Amino acid sequence: MLYLDRPAWPSRGRLWSHLVSDVSYAELHAFAEALGAPRRGFDRDHYDIPAERFAMAVWLGARVVPSRELVRLLREAGLRRPKHLTRPAPAIMQLWFLIRPRKRLLRPTTTA
Repeated sequence: MLYLDRPAWPSRGRLWSHLVSDVSYAELHAFAEALGAPRRGFDRDHYDIPAERFAMAVWLGARVVPSRELVRLLREAGLRRPKHLTRPAPAIMQLWFLIRPRKRLLRPTTTA
């Protein structure tokens, strides 16, 4: 089943909803594609849907629930991906942090 909250999240001059599935990410991606939502709208465990597409999402079968209910449904389905548990930076970024130029601290020299 697919769920979304009402458009209440402001960003970039628009209001946004969150679209989730309690079955699988495959179901979520297929529904988002049918809705015309671009893949870049996917954020870890949900799609950000602009207010203009809200009515179409409901017409296609998404059920409207409060925002807290979305989080509960994702947790119960084992599909919740909180920010603090997302994958680490790619290896190339980790390598950059090891080899990046660093500022050298000047230590005062003592002359006796």
